[in-house]
Amino acid sequence: MSISSNLSQEAHRRIIGMIFEGALKSGDALQEAPLGERLGMSRTPVREAIKRIESEGLAETSGRFTRVRHMRRSEFEEIFFLRLQLEPFAARAAVRLPPAQVDAMEERIRRLMAAGPELDGSHFQTDNDFHDMMLQPLGNRTISAVVASLRRRTCVFDHTQVPDRFLQGCDEHLDILNAVRSGNADAVATGMVRHLENARDAVLDRLDRISAETAP
Repeated sequence: MSISSNLSQEAHRRIIGMIFEGALKSGDALQEAPLGERLGMSRTPVREAIKRIESEGLAETSGRFTRVRHMRRSEFEEIFFLRLQLEPFAARAAVRLPPAQVDAMEERIRRLMAAGPELDGSHFQTDNDFHDMMLQPLGNRTISAVVASLRRRTCVFDHTQVPDRFLQGCDEHLDILNAVRSGNADAVATGMVRHLENARDAVLDRLDRISAETAP
């Protein structure tokens, strides 16, 4: 990963932390120069981080400024509802994945578990690649695009926000891969449902705690 990518990722992590901790509130402008000063960074990584945060649905452009959006619990409930309708269904076709591809993904997940989530920013990429791989055999580009869009809205709840989910999520991925190897499409779908329900519960719990911590 390049230095610029690392800086952008660090800026993203810290700005998200400021939003979740209430240092940046709903309606506050995300301005490159002031944020760069607070973070001790140049404007470029901050600009990239702001764009990513907007794509994740936590900010929106209004007039000249990009501002923090209010995170509604119902929004995330709706996102996970849709993911639960689409991903378990689509993942059933993953039993057609080549064994070598499944083995390679398992190796990546186990390496990540051994090294920890800070491994060169690999947690996000591995998680993304896993979910993309599970959708790939179905060959439905519309489902893949919709799921990718929904995932961008929930990926801000990474190991820094829901640390207990890191190893649990990895274990759930491995369980799903074992079901893929067995050729049992029902078990694959069941594993994906369990994985998404656990992720949903962790995200909603974190949102509830943020709401309680930042309440006036």
